[in-house]
Amino acid sequence: MRDSGVVGYLGTWYLVLVTWNISPCLVPPMPKLFSTMAETQRHPFLQGLSKHRGAPPTVVVIFGASGDLTARKLIPAIYNLAADNLLPADFHLVGYGRKPIPDAEFQKMAAEAIREFSRRELNNDIWGHVAANTSYVAGGYDEKPAFDRLAQHISAIEKKIGREIQPLFYISTPPTVFAPILVNLGASGLAGKYLGQAHQAKVIIEKPFGRDLASARALNGTIRSVFQEHQVYRIDHYLGKETVQDLLVQRFANAIFEPLWNRNFVDSVQITVAEQVGVEARAGYYEQSGCLRDMIQNHTMQLLALTAMEPPVSLDAEAVRDEKVKVLKAIQPLALGPGGDVVRAQYAAGMMGGKQVTDYLKEPGVNPQSATETFAAIRLSINNWRWQGVPFYLRSGKRLARRVSEIAINFKCPPGTLFAEGHRFDLAANTLAFQIQPDEGLSLVLNGKIPGLETRTQPVKMNFRYSTTFGSNTPEAYERLVLDAMIGDGTLFIRGDEAETSWQLYTPVLEGWAAAGREGMDSYPAGAWGPASADLLLAQNDHTWRQP
Repeated sequence: MRDSGVVGYLGTWYLVLVTWNISPCLVPPMPKLFSTMAETQRHPFLQGLSKHRGAPPTVVVIFGASGDLTARKLIPAIYNLAADNLLPADFHLVGYGRKPIPDAEFQKMAAEAIREFSRRELNNDIWGHVAANTSYVAGGYDEKPAFDRLAQHISAIEKKIGREIQPLFYISTPPTVFAPILVNLGASGLAGKYLGQAHQAKVIIEKPFGRDLASARALNGTIRSVFQEHQVYRIDHYLGKETVQDLLVQRFANAIFEPLWNRNFVDSVQITVAEQVGVEARAGYYEQSGCLRDMIQNHTMQLLALTAMEPPVSLDAEAVRDEKVKVLKAIQPLALGPGGDVVRAQYAAGMMGGKQVTDYLKEPGVNPQSATETFAAIRLSINNWRWQGVPFYLRSGKRLARRVSEIAINFKCPPGTLFAEGHRFDLAANTLAFQIQPDEGLSLVLNGKIPGLETRTQPVKMNFRYSTTFGSNTPEAYERLVLDAMIGDGTLFIRGDEAETSWQLYTPVLEGWAAAGREGMDSYPAGAWGPASADLLLAQNDHTWRQP
């Protein structure tokens, strides 16, 4: 069993004690499993854990090193891994991009990114060790000689440290250059470097992974011509969030939940990924994407797969991903049109934060006749024994009432025999909700008795929040995912057949919308929770959307 698995299992029971207000002093203390160095500065999640998790000497090459994702997420993630002593001793960072940048300037850019975006303040001693091994290579993404120079640069690093080093390539570029980068990694010999060994070359690929089934298959074909599947890490940063990982712990480490996790006890499941912001300066991208491609097909479907999958035979990466693919394949095709399973809409003008905001069609860079959806709601049916007859409702959109991502498991109401009479009994269905952002945690809605001389009831909510229990400086998703890729753990990454299965479900919807143009497009005022048609989608089954 991995070190983190042992601590995670024991930590789960402490989580249950805290959630249910049971004092930890009533049980024996957790054993100290590992000798640790000075831990006073480490986050409570990391105390007692291995300092490196076995990552070999590694050089991380970031394609698109001057881009926004690199500054906001990747550089801060690497810095925070260094602050937690989780990087290997021989760690090197190489930026790659078209624009020539001197090493010193790239190091300065990285330090500024840490100051602005890191969850920790910049510590010059910690960053100094990383910066000393940070360099930059300039070149085009379709230039084979530039990739040869990159290969020589990595060889020079190996010669300097006197040992072989694992190359980890992070493709953080527009998807139009994914294929040229992959092809040139193969042509330069970098993709096959140390293949079959523990420190073999690996590649992380950012979303979006294709625009439809055909493009996803084409991209997978390019990948397979260069890399083997176990070298490839298709990233979805939602899988690195603490609450998403905790979903598996709650299901499979607590005997009180898994026996109820089926059609006999669950009435419906709702997954919401809501944004307050509008399209802002991303109109060029968003007009080519839309909500279904941008959020539903990837983030939201990953949440569904983890919620609905069968118990894996182990925590091995392939065992978990096998079960995710199985549940995606069991989803029934979606019906379009009136009374169907899909709703789309665009936001209209409205009030957000006390200010008037414009409608989508008047945003800068948006076609006034655009048929791009800013909101989508989906009703899914999973045709297997566990979930037959249980609707899964997905929704995502921009300019919604507030920014929140959550999974809500709505349980069936008990038979109305004892507490169904009169107005004294205010009852609600039991709901277990996992809040993924912004305030990570979970809640459970129960029905309780109001204190008094007569029996009256009302719903009450029990809350657990990571920030109040473990501290607010929680490791971010990219920290976990970059570290997992370095050590070769693909559990929280998407497999090729998984990406294709998700696109297979949604490509007919996208084609149907493209053929219909604006026909069937609904609207909703900015600041609302979506259009009326989304409410009708649930009303067909006597359900309503919950307000997260």
